[in-house]
Amino acid sequence: MVTLCCPSISGRHPTDMNHTKGGLVIFTANSHPSSRELGKRIAERLGVELGKVQVYQEANRETRVQIQESVRGKDVFVIQTVSKDVNTTIMEMLIMVYACRTSCARSITGVLPYFPYSKQCKMRKRGSIVSKLIASMMCKAGLTHLITMDLHQKEIQGFFNIPVDNLRASPFLLQYIQEEIPDYRNAVIVAKSPASAKRAQSFAERLRLGIAVIHGEAQDAESDQVDGRHSPPTVKTTGAIHPSMEIPLLIPKEKPPITVVGDVGGRIAIIVDDIIDDVDSFVAAAETLKERGAYKIFVMATHGILSCDAPRFIEESAIDEVVVTNTIPHELQKLQCPKIKTVDISMILSEAIRRIHNGESMSYLFRNIGVDD
Repeated sequence: MVTLCCPSISGRHPTDMNHTKGGLVIFTANSHPSSRELGKRIAERLGVELGKVQVYQEANRETRVQIQESVRGKDVFVIQTVSKDVNTTIMEMLIMVYACRTSCARSITGVLPYFPYSKQCKMRKRGSIVSKLIASMMCKAGLTHLITMDLHQKEIQGFFNIPVDNLRASPFLLQYIQEEIPDYRNAVIVAKSPASAKRAQSFAERLRLGIAVIHGEAQDAESDQVDGRHSPPTVKTTGAIHPSMEIPLLIPKEKPPITVVGDVGGRIAIIVDDIIDDVDSFVAAAETLKERGAYKIFVMATHGILSCDAPRFIEESAIDEVVVTNTIPHELQKLQCPKIKTVDISMILSEAIRRIHNGESMSYLFRNIGVDD
């Protein structure tokens, strides 16, 4: 775990809590011990103890939550990190929020650093917008505020009818580059697909570095999916339809051969993205960059899901280091792959909790944040 000493987020000490408004209670909603680590770090920074609660699964796999202290009239913050079983994670949070609501908590703020199902935020063929469903469930359970980090699409904020603070991890990742990569001045920021170009541009402008974009077969599979329903084609009857009334069809997409737009020869390549899960595209991008002359390759992202055999693929690839934050616990993956490094973001989450509890403005946490960040 890399703990970076960021510049002071606020002029006030993190533990400067306003207790005149009512009590503050922080719960961790996860039944897995490794997933409670972030909650412990946040509580320690705020100078409070974690609330007493039992979260467990019964023999029939039902989730049970038992709050063991009074929350009446208090500001409750429920911290939930996504474990391997994402559906259980969601149910744990929903049940805990509902339990706090029925126990007369004054306000209930969810602290969900990684928002699950965030990739399912657009209609795909005959699918559904699952992110909207999750948002509705959380609001219905009794959530009054949500703190999250680097949503996959910023438009997800509009799925909620409660305030949503979408914090950014980029200041911590930028600081890691400046402090842990000695020759970062000889680096180039890389977008592994055109969809990631805006994020890469934001990093490059702040570090005063160049940018490169990988285009072609290494693109996200997500960008290739068509938003159609495969309806039957229009039936043509002889002379019944006027030529001007025929619906023009889109030409099918065809991926060009993989190319790198930008010079990476003799440089450090830093690939940036928001989520690392299936690492095939990152491994392919690293191989391409090596072929183009990059001598060291870093991958940086906010959320390190790293499912299945991702650690093994990273260890066997041309990637030199993968840097992610602790929005998702990945201690097991780090044991399997020493290339994985972690940046602690508990500082900004604890400051957000302090400001919300004290009724202070959140704008300071979004200073210098642009639409592309």
